[in-house]
Parts: sequence; C-alpha cells; structure tokens
Amino acid sequence: MIKTIIKKGSYQDSVVLMLLTNKISAMEGVSKVSIMMATPANKDIFKASGLDTPELLAAGANDMAIVADVEEEALADQILAETEEFLKNQASKGGSKEADSSVHNWEQAINKLPGANLAVISIPGVYAAAEADRALDEGLNVFMFSDNVTIEDEMALKKKAHEKGLLVMGPDCGTGIIQSVPVAFTNHVAPGRIGIVGASGTGIQELTTIIDRLGEGVTNAIGTGGRDLSQAVGGITMLDAINAMEDEKSTEVVIVISKPPAKEVRDVIVERLRNYKKPVVTLFLGEKPEIHEENFYHAYTLDEAARIAVKLVRGEKVIKDTFVPAVEGAYKKEEMKTIKAYYSGGTLAGEAAMMIRDTLSMGVGLGKKEGFMLNVDGHIVVDLGDDVYTQGKPHPMIDPAKRCECMRDAVDDPSTAVILFDIVLGYGSHEDMAKALLPCIQELKEKAEKEKRRVYFVTTVCGTGKDYQGYDYQKKLMEDAGVLVCESNKQAVQTALALIGCEYEEAEKEIVPLGQTKAKEYEVSETVKRLISEKPSIINIGLKSFSEVLKKFDCEVVQFDWAPPAGGNMELIKVLGYLRSQYTDQIAEANEAVIAKIVAASPVLLDVVPAKSVIKEFEGRKVLLHAGPPIRWENMTSPMQGSCVGAVLFEKWASSEAEAREMLEAGEITFIPCHHVNAVGPMGGITSANMPVFVVENITDGNRAYCTMNEGIGKVLRFGAYSQEVVDRLNWMRDVLGPVLGKAIRTFEDGISLSPLIAKAIAMGDEFHQRNIAASLVFLKELAPVITRLEMDEKERYDVIKFLSDTDQFFLNIMMATAKAVMDGARTIQEGTVVTAMCRNGENFGIRISGMGDEWFTAPVNTPQGLYFTGYDQEDASPDMGDSAITETFGVGGMAMIAAPAVTRFVGAGGYEDALNTSNEMMEIVLDRNPNFAIPTWNFQGICLGIDARKVVEKGITPVINTGIAHKEAGVGQIGAGTVHPPVECFEKAVLAYAKKLGYE
Repeated sequence: MIKTIIKKGSYQDSVVLMLLTNKISAMEGVSKVSIMMATPANKDIFKASGLDTPELLAAGANDMAIVADVEEEALADQILAETEEFLKNQASKGGSKEADSSVHNWEQAINKLPGANLAVISIPGVYAAAEADRALDEGLNVFMFSDNVTIEDEMALKKKAHEKGLLVMGPDCGTGIIQSVPVAFTNHVAPGRIGIVGASGTGIQELTTIIDRLGEGVTNAIGTGGRDLSQAVGGITMLDAINAMEDEKSTEVVIVISKPPAKEVRDVIVERLRNYKKPVVTLFLGEKPEIHEENFYHAYTLDEAARIAVKLVRGEKVIKDTFVPAVEGAYKKEEMKTIKAYYSGGTLAGEAAMMIRDTLSMGVGLGKKEGFMLNVDGHIVVDLGDDVYTQGKPHPMIDPAKRCECMRDAVDDPSTAVILFDIVLGYGSHEDMAKALLPCIQELKEKAEKEKRRVYFVTTVCGTGKDYQGYDYQKKLMEDAGVLVCESNKQAVQTALALIGCEYEEAEKEIVPLGQTKAKEYEVSETVKRLISEKPSIINIGLKSFSEVLKKFDCEVVQFDWAPPAGGNMELIKVLGYLRSQYTDQIAEANEAVIAKIVAASPVLLDVVPAKSVIKEFEGRKVLLHAGPPIRWENMTSPMQGSCVGAVLFEKWASSEAEAREMLEAGEITFIPCHHVNAVGPMGGITSANMPVFVVENITDGNRAYCTMNEGIGKVLRFGAYSQEVVDRLNWMRDVLGPVLGKAIRTFEDGISLSPLIAKAIAMGDEFHQRNIAASLVFLKELAPVITRLEMDEKERYDVIKFLSDTDQFFLNIMMATAKAVMDGARTIQEGTVVTAMCRNGENFGIRISGMGDEWFTAPVNTPQGLYFTGYDQEDASPDMGDSAITETFGVGGMAMIAAPAVTRFVGAGGYEDALNTSNEMMEIVLDRNPNFAIPTWNFQGICLGIDARKVVEKGITPVINTGIAHKEAGVGQIGAGTVHPPVECFEKAVLAYAKKLGYE
C-alpha cells in the first residue's frame, strides 16, 4: 500500500533527503520510498517512480513529502519516527577525526617544520634518490638509510649537494650521530671531544661504543655510505665532512674510517688530512700501516683507532694495545682447526677477515662474494647483512634466524673450532639479541659435547651502558652460557685465533715526521656548519621508529608518512624531478603570472543572445557544439546522443527522432567542442545556433565566453531528454526567456559585475556547482526590478520571474561562462603547469594546462559516485559528461565543498568534517588561495587558486568535481547527484608533454 506523509513547511536539503531515503528504504517491510521537497519538478520524479498521490500533489514547494510503498499501515508511524530521529541527529552526526601529527607530502612537512635542515630517508631504494633530490631542492642535508640506490644516482646527488653546500650521507648509511642525536641504527653514546667521519655503519658503531666504554664520547659521527670512497663517487661527502669537522668547536680529534677505498680517492683524502688543524686517526680497512706520522695516526683495527683517539684527546702517549687472550684448552696450530664467523655488518666482518687472512698469511685480498668476506681453507667470515641475505628478509641485527642456521652448519663441520659472532645493540636492533641466540648456542654446545668435540663460541657486544638492551645484561647472558665475551671485535678475533693455536701480533709503530704537503683552501657552507654545530631539525621520511628515537633526544622532528609519488611510476618521478631541478624558478614565475591573471580578472555579464550571433562557426552549416574534448557521434553516450536529437528537432532540421538520428549517423551534422569556440555547455553540452547564450566578458583581458541557459530540472535536454515537452521549453527560452533577460541585462550600462555577486553567494552557502540557490536568488534580485519595468506581455513577465525563482541552479550556467572567460584569459600565458580547463564527454575526460595551450590530454572518463533518486543506483548511471568542471578549474564547485554545508554529504556520511577534509585536501594540489572569494566556513580563507598538474601527479590527489548524474539511457534524465574525480592519466600526460617541451628526454 502507498502511504504519504507531508511535513508542512519543513525544508530540508536534497542531499539530506537522499540519505534519509536510503535509510528508510532499508527498513523491513518498505518496498519503495521517495523523500523529497514537494516542488513541481520533484513531483514529476515521484510520478515517474509510481509514487504520486493526491496528498503529494496538494503539497507546496516548501513541504517535505514522504511517499512509501509499505506492507503494513503501521509502518508509516515507524517511518515518521525514524525520519524525526534522523533529522534531529543531523547536526551532531559526523564527529571529528583525531588530528594526525604526521604529514603526507613535502609541502606539509616544510610548513610544519620550516627550520628543518636534515631529511632522514628510509624508504625503498628505487624511490630514495628522487626524495633525496627533492630534499636537496628544499635546502636540506640528507641522511639516506635506504640502500639499492644506483651508483649513478649517488654520484648525481652528491655532486648536487656539494654545489648547494649540503651533505648527502649515504645511501646505505646505517649510522650517524649529529650533535649527540642518534640517527638510524645507532648506540646511545656519551657526547665528547672525538669526531668521526666514516664510510661504514657498523664501523662507526664499533668505534663510538669502544670510545664510550673507555670513558670518552662522540658528538658528531658523519656516515658517508660505503661507496663514497669509490673511484666513481670520489669521496665527495667524506671530504666535505672532513672540512666541516675541522672548525667544529666541540671536536678535538677526528677519526676517518672507510671500507677498502679506491687508491686515487684514498690519496686525495690523505693529502687533505696531512694539512689538518686537528689530530687525525685514519683506518682504511685492508691496509696494515707500519708507522704513525706527527699528528696523523694510522690504525689497523677499529679497536686501535678508538684507543689512539682516546689517548690523543687525553694528551697521553700513543702505544700499542697490550691485550693478551686468556684462553684455556686451545687447539694446536698443527690440528688445522677453523674459524666460522657470522656478522651483522660488513665492516666488522671485513675486519675479522683481514685479521685472519693476515695472521694466517693466506695471501688473498679482501673482497666480498655472495656475502662471504673470507672463504679459504675452511675459514669462513660472512656478512649476514649483505643484500644476498636480507632481500625480502629481516636484517640479522633484528632477527637471529639466519645466524642460527649458519651456526648449525658450522657445528656440523668437524674442522670448526670457533664460532665467532657479534651482538650489535642500539636503536633499531633486536631488543634482546643475546636471549634470542641463547637457545641455539646452548643446543649446539650440548651437541658438540655429546660428540666429544671442543667448539668455542666467541662474541663481542657492540654497545654502551646506556643502550636500552642493557650492555652488561647482554654480556652476562652470554658469559653465563659459556660464551667468551670480548671488549671489541679486534679482541674477539684475536681470541678466536688464539683458540686455533695462532698468535695475532701487534707491532709498536714509530711516529715519523709529517711529510711536506701543499695546503689548500676549503670552504664550508653555513648550512653544513649549522648541521654539525646545532641539534638538527629533521624531516623523517619512512621508518617511524627513527622519529620515536629522535624525539627522545628532544630533537625537532616531523614524521613524513611517505607513499610513492606519482603512483610509484619511475618515469613520472624522473619527470617531476627534472621539472623541479631544471625549471623550478621558470615554472614558478609562469604559474604566478597565470594565477595573477585569474585573481585580476573582472568578469561581467553583458547580454543573452542567440548563439549564432556570437559564434561564427554556426554560419552556413549544421553545427552542434558538445561538452568535453572532441568526440565522434558513434562514441557518444546515449544521453549525449539524445541531446543531439533534441537539438536537431529544436532547430527543425528534422521532424522526428528517426529522421534526426539518420542525419546524425550519416555525418550531416558537424560536431565541435564548446571549448573550441569560447563556450561551455552543461552535461551533454549540446548547443545549437538558435539557443540563447549568456555573454560574459573578462574586462581585464578583453575575452568573452558563452554558455546556454539553465533549463531547470526534470526532463531536460542536457540530460538527454528530447520529447516535445523538452523542445517546447527550448522554444520558450529562445522566444521569451532569452530576449527578456538580454533586454534586462542590457539596461545595465556596464553590464552586471559578477565577482561581487559570486563573493556574496559564497558567503550565503553556494559552492557554484551543486548549489547555486543563493547566487540564483541574488541574480533574480538584480533583474526583477528591471523586468517589472519592461514593456512586455504580463503572462510572459510572470513566467520569466517564476522560472527564475523556481530554478535553483539557474546561476550555474552563468558561473560556467564566468569561469571559462577567466580561465581563457589566464591561459594566454602559455607557460607553466596550471590547469586551465577540465571537461568530459562521456567517453573521455580532458584537461588543458597553461604551458601546452590548446592541446587536450585525455583518458577514459569515470562514472560519478553519489546519491540516487528512488529506484536508481550506480548501475543506471551514465559515464560522466559536461563542461561544468570549468567551475572546479576556477576553484569553486567540489574544490570549495566547505563553502556549502548543504552539499557536504556528497563526499561521505561525515557531513561537515568530510567537506572540510575534502577542501583541505584540494589545497594540496593548488598554488594559492583566491583572495577575492572568502569562505566564512573556512575561517574566511579564499577559495582554491590554480590547480597545479605537477602536484596532482606527484600526490595522486585529483580534483573533486560535484556533478549531476544522468541515466545511461537517453530521455530518462537526472537520477542523482554526487562527485567524480578525473583520471590521473590526464594530468600525467600533460606533465610529461610539458617536460618534453622543455627538453626532457
């Protein structure tokens, strides 16, 4: 049965009523329901749904009507109760979202921490170089924890950083200390007078922890990345850091360490250090120096380097280490027992391999193959942190599994006498590695004992007393399990060698005079000086755990919750980087000029005239204008084809639908995009010669734009309807409405200035795409007095004023022409990346950008998401169409969702909060705000100004467009309203094309 409920004088916005309809329709026993205001047009929609009743027909336009097909009469009371409750809760529905302290893009990061001077990057290596490049462009030093960065990218980044007076630490830089703040995998080390520059992560950790346990400290330890001293890179970061450390006030002694360097680069580094103002200790892994020089000391092991630096800073004499392993039950050398060593990092593994090789006189060089630093005569040294072991698997600093597997293999080898390993403490490492390894060690010791074999476990704990894992605790766990725990890796290797009957010898080094060298002048930038002399301000891009540690040290840090820019498309990332690196200033200048034209535009409504009188393309042929980029008849959607049929019937080129379709299919009609003739058209956009159009002139630039008049709602041409009723209305608009409005507008000597009217309507709650009621009424307010004075038929006068007062969306078409005039004036500057047009034709979405002039960039169009009239859903919807997205291009419509609380529900069930989030998100892809149009509900900030195609591509945020939804079949008309997003491919194509125009290959 059909039940009708009329709530007299209860105005509710259509979006709220659509949501209410959806809620009521879900009630058990309700087979169909429609809830709308009882306007004449809506009554037609009720009728089409089979829900017209006498009570509905008697209701007024300000009455809310509920018509439902229910199984039981009692359900009407439930529906009314549910309705009352729903409407009551509208004001409180939604709720706030917890503020997110992190950021999601560079603009947010820089705005949140404008004084940042360091970017810490720990994202997949394939993207790391691009983000490091962006950080350099933002004036930040870079710490690249990320690995798998190409040598070519590393070279380019470090050269760029050097030229800009910045440092790039890394890639694959695991450790750093800057003004006592630990960065990445770092130990809690006391501040002090020793500085370190190192092309080694675990090497820096070993040095700093030994220094700390010896009672001294480190204020700055600059990691360079392991490849910095390769011939290709040339030691760029190391040299810049050495130069910076020379004048850093807290540093009295400097240690420089590196994995095996290229000889040419090593020589350059040594030449520089020979002229250093401070005492220096060097360690080039793999070299076995035999002397020291005055003020210039050369170590063989990390332990030696640390001990020399401590003696130097204390003013004590530098002597050799006197450590002697205290071992019992050692094997004899002749028994040919072997050492199996499994390390977390390459430097400690390399040092172990070097010491074993040199002590046993193996005559092999240092190198690495599949993680093996040494694999000779049964002796094995493995870097378990090598990519071959960590790709797709946890690092051995945080997971003991691989090390346990290796230890089991070692015990299975009867030649094995010693299993040597490290335990690395500090931030980022396993919270209790000793305990995690303990079961495996105990199991293997028991196995060896059962087999009556002596297998020794020897370890070194790389850590300090302040490390959260507890240095003493970790050490005691191992000692209690019978593991020999040594103070350093050098002592652990020395102990392992002693256990197989081999003695490691350390000779006393003579200190010889420093050779004469030619001093060079080195300049250190203020940015780098600040980096190592102040606590850093950091943008952390990637691992949140790094941020958490930085905050513990009272470091200013912003967490950048990174996602791959440009959808992870490396080609587009390179394009964006190219534009930013090579043309930042040029593009910024062009974009500023474009948006300045938008702000300076002065649109004025001058007239309403037949389209053929202002668009010359109509002359002498049958022409139809359509929405969107170019399209062929056969590719048009059914609604657009229906609009074409209606226009042909209106122009009397055919007398029936069949005849009209025959003409259209035969190619007798020429199709031209509205945009190509300074026009725009809603939905189907079909405009013919005798249709009246608004004439809007941008006085600032002297250009004009045109748009047809709004037909109202219901069955209308723009949604594909073409019945006689539709044609009759078009005839009336041609013969009455257009001439009357034209005559009225022409009485204004200088036309009707539109910017003040638009500003006023925004303050009244319009966003100018889905909601134009305030602007339509303000427009009527301007014209009504004039129309009342015109000499004309009284009925026609009444009909015109009644039509204007009934058509809430009437101003939309004026807004479209306004936006077109403004944006066309702006795009006379054919440079930059500002989006100057967005439109759709049901097949493709198309955009233009300022730098590419008239060229369209297209991709398949989407179908809107939204709320539907009763009886319809998304399956019934036509793909998106219309030129009305010119309003979003201008900065209103969906871009200004927050201006119109009444339509906020189009973006979700959260209401105002969602609209605020949407508008704030749109600000991420624009260049500025337009001060001419302030939004009260946005703290009186201006509307979005200048969509930047680069930002759309980089962030993957596409403009939100408010839109009506047409049925996919011609003639049905509008079935709902909602939002749609352009396909990002349009913007990608535009940005790539512009980059190629500028020279990108």
